[in-house]
Amino acid sequence: MSPSPTAPTPVPSPVPRPVSRRAVAALPVAGAAATLSSVGAPGHARGGRVPRPDVLVVGAGMAGVAAARTLVAAGLTVRVLEARHRIGGRIHTSRRWPELPVDLGASWIHESVGNPLTPLAAEAGLATVATDYESFVTLDARLGRLDTGSGSAYDTMTRRLRAAFRSGYHLPRDRPLRRHVERAIGLGGLSGPDRRLAQHLLVSLADDEYAGDSGELSAHHWDDMGSYAGLDVLIPSGYDGLVAHLAQGLDVRLGRVVRRIERRRDEVAVHTDTQTFHAARAVVTLPLGVLKHGSVRFAPALPGPHQVAIGALGMGTGTLSKVWLRFPEVFWDDVDWIEHVALIGQRGRFHQWLNAARVTGGQPLLCGFLGGAYAAAAERRSDEQVVADAMGALRRIYGATVPDPVGWQIPRWSTDRFARGSYSFHAVGSTPSMRRDLARPVGGTLFFAGEATHRSFFATVHGAYLSGLRAARQLLEHG
Repeated sequence: MSPSPTAPTPVPSPVPRPVSRRAVAALPVAGAAATLSSVGAPGHARGGRVPRPDVLVVGAGMAGVAAARTLVAAGLTVRVLEARHRIGGRIHTSRRWPELPVDLGASWIHESVGNPLTPLAAEAGLATVATDYESFVTLDARLGRLDTGSGSAYDTMTRRLRAAFRSGYHLPRDRPLRRHVERAIGLGGLSGPDRRLAQHLLVSLADDEYAGDSGELSAHHWDDMGSYAGLDVLIPSGYDGLVAHLAQGLDVRLGRVVRRIERRRDEVAVHTDTQTFHAARAVVTLPLGVLKHGSVRFAPALPGPHQVAIGALGMGTGTLSKVWLRFPEVFWDDVDWIEHVALIGQRGRFHQWLNAARVTGGQPLLCGFLGGAYAAAAERRSDEQVVADAMGALRRIYGATVPDPVGWQIPRWSTDRFARGSYSFHAVGSTPSMRRDLARPVGGTLFFAGEATHRSFFATVHGAYLSGLRAARQLLEHG
């Protein structure tokens, strides 16, 4: 059964909870996404004109397959062009450990009550497991276990930061979130423990959540997005099962690296490394980071509002990354989340850990998160250097006897040429209306989708999904 194209009404988002996490870095389902024998027709020989479908879709991530499936259901012929040799885009489950799939890209269905991906997962037969942000422990690198209850220093600092966040919405002129918050709470006059706590909360609530360094996030719009209700849920068998479900039966051509998208009088020509594809119209779902890089050219150039949006919205300079560490045994607290209040000068270095043992049947597995500028820099370092930083963080909070990991996996979305970042964020000077500009059709022939084009749910898989439905609807309405 095809998913419904009806989009739910977004709800205004509150200031995030003290321990809110919207990690993007991992997805998939057992056996579902590696080969996908039901997806993709055989490729054509090099050169020559490929038979023309009604619509070309550039990109086989969540937005692309959602758009393609909707258009096929409406009776159009659709061909999807994907640069990678797999579908999913920034949804990617690794099966290097066959008995233990891990998501290297998107991981959660966020706020699962009302989220359109929840019924889609049920339709696909995918089991989910909730993670609770109230199940956490906070460990300070110098002070040990912290009290986080009402009236504690943690609670007090959280309230101060939330007040600073709210005041930033009303600044007469936009400025970097970090600069505003540090001034608003008087960071320079705080004691060492309070400064570490303030640094930790700012990184975990802003940098880690929005995949942009808080020195670049807009104080006006950094968290200006919609929300649903309920707990976030993981898909233990792999997030890619959602994409595999949507992609069943679609004509997806893998390994087609797009170089130029050309609008002609009566068609669109999409030029790849090996051949040119033609259609009456095209849906473009390239990540914002790829659009910013300019590795795909548009002829003629995109209109001014599109170019302004691409230049002003943020992606890739800061990022959200993760490190999966597999250990010989569990040595950590039996909670969903472990917070690490790092030393001054180590912002973004493994401030949050997901206890994956609780969702994998007791497997000794931890997922550490890296945020902001540190994450982008770490993705350019060797595995051994990143793991050394991760182990340094764990040994500061759990002691020198923490064993070495027996394995690890590390994604590098900021250096991935087909992503160039984890997901988009509101940089200083950008506005939510720019996302609408980026989503506007061009000449009745080009339509745009992807998380960066969704006004209310950017930076999420459900935002990508809804953007694909919207782009398909726009195309159908053009007739």
